[in-house]
Amino acid sequence: MNEIRSELDFPFVDTPAPARSREIAPGVHWLRMPLPFALNHINLWLLTDGDGVAIVDCGLGNDATRALWNAYFSGGHRTGNGGSPRVSRVVVTHSHPDHAGNAHWLTQRFGADLWISLGEYFTAHAAGAAQAGFAGELQLEFLRRNGLEREWLERMKDRGRNYRRGVPDFPGTFCRLMDGQTLSIGAHPWRVMMGYGHSPEHAALYCGSLGVLISGDMVLPKITTNISVWTVEPLANPLRLFFDSLDRYAALPEDTLVLPSHGVPFRGLRKRVAQLKVHHGVRLEDVRQACTSPKSAAEIVPTLFSRPMDPLQMFFAMGESIAHLHFLHAVGGVDRHVGADGIFRYVTA
Repeated sequence: MNEIRSELDFPFVDTPAPARSREIAPGVHWLRMPLPFALNHINLWLLTDGDGVAIVDCGLGNDATRALWNAYFSGGHRTGNGGSPRVSRVVVTHSHPDHAGNAHWLTQRFGADLWISLGEYFTAHAAGAAQAGFAGELQLEFLRRNGLEREWLERMKDRGRNYRRGVPDFPGTFCRLMDGQTLSIGAHPWRVMMGYGHSPEHAALYCGSLGVLISGDMVLPKITTNISVWTVEPLANPLRLFFDSLDRYAALPEDTLVLPSHGVPFRGLRKRVAQLKVHHGVRLEDVRQACTSPKSAAEIVPTLFSRPMDPLQMFFAMGESIAHLHFLHAVGGVDRHVGADGIFRYVTA
């Protein structure tokens, strides 16, 4: 794992200061915003578009992030005629709060359109309204059926309201991103590359003329993307979808400059894809061996995660454990049974 990582090239190790950007390719500017989580930052991208900029991802929808956006446009970066800021469009790679949180605020402030995939647009609205599979009580029942104990369920009772805290509002209209579509932004074409497994319909952007991939959360340099099963699609196999998506990114040139949402830009895309596959392959075998006696997803969590966890981290850990079990079940590595208590358990086939 570390051996493969050491082969990656990190040409920009100095991160931008708060409310300042750094140009890392012609017309491509790197901006970084803080996050109040263990994962403490998100990278945002601004693409020169005529006399303005196109924003790719927005940061968490809180006062601290909006204050940094205000500082950026008032002092750190001015565009448009007469020095007034102009935003041509707001592109959101996917609906997670650290990416979509300020989409409504930015589009309203600058009179810009939101560009996002259909799946992510409606997911944001459903999650914000805690409807369908995003209702809190349904999420808790899903976790219970996968073995999570009552103590954890009690600590997660407000999960249905969490999305709205990071995404206070979301635009009522949008421009649809589709796989293979080309966006003309400034002097360069950017091709949409949909990815699956991390979120319903994640849009990465690739510019061949610049040799740049804005990978969002699909390819990260030093941590692994969260791949989870969620209540809204309880029998999904997102890890299979993720592997298939990685194969598409690996087909890009090896010297592609990858701009991830977390970490720092890097080159060595195929090496990183190989590392991610090795990582999940090892974890899948660990899970399979742990299932020599019937195990629920909750009982598998310690196999995948050894660190202490808060309710948010446990929520994601459960999703990942279920995802690994579903992948193994799909390939015949484990059998799945439902007990008299209604809990799903898995045992080595």
